[in-house]
Amino acid sequence: MVAQGIADALQAYTGLSPAAAATILALMLATYLLVSSLFVAPGAPSPAPPKPPQQQPQEKEQQQQEEEEAEQPVPFVFPEPVEVGEITLDQLRAYDGKDPAKQILIAIRGQVYDVSRGRLFYGPQGPYSLFAGRDATRALALMSFDPIDLTGDLEGLTPDDLEVLQDWEEKFKERYPRVGHLASEHATESNKDDAQPDHEERDA
Repeated sequence: MVAQGIADALQAYTGLSPAAAATILALMLATYLLVSSLFVAPGAPSPAPPKPPQQQPQEKEQQQQEEEEAEQPVPFVFPEPVEVGEITLDQLRAYDGKDPAKQILIAIRGQVYDVSRGRLFYGPQGPYSLFAGRDATRALALMSFDPIDLTGDLEGLTPDDLEVLQDWEEKFKERYPRVGHLASEHATESNKDDAQPDHEERDA
């Protein structure tokens, strides 16, 4: 009875049969659901960004190794020993280690040694930098750091001093290559003296 009464009231209000009214209502509901599905409800979370592809363990290890190699400091490369032959004291001063492109040379008893391998000792910041580019014969014999002793003069040295100098010379021979010798002024003067009589004889 109730259902018949609702159907009669619906037909009287809309002028449609109950079947037609039910069909229209179903279409309206389907249309509402379709339209509402096209819109995202406010406050809905945005889709997460795609994750980057994971590196393979081998690639990751290689990348880490390359980064470590890039961070390592470049090792200092010592210049190769170069024969200087006969050299004067003034020329020797240019090899005091201040120019990294040049060798570090020290003279002992007229022999010139390349001590570039001992840059930590004879370089500009080393404890024996005073001897670099100089004739250190007398200074080493006396274990002196007085610049006045940077000479090849052996006058006044005691037997003990000469023994100390001998020890230093042996160490230099073992550790460092000999690359030349000091020019002998005495030999030059002797050559002049030897040449002078020949000149006089020719004049005669």
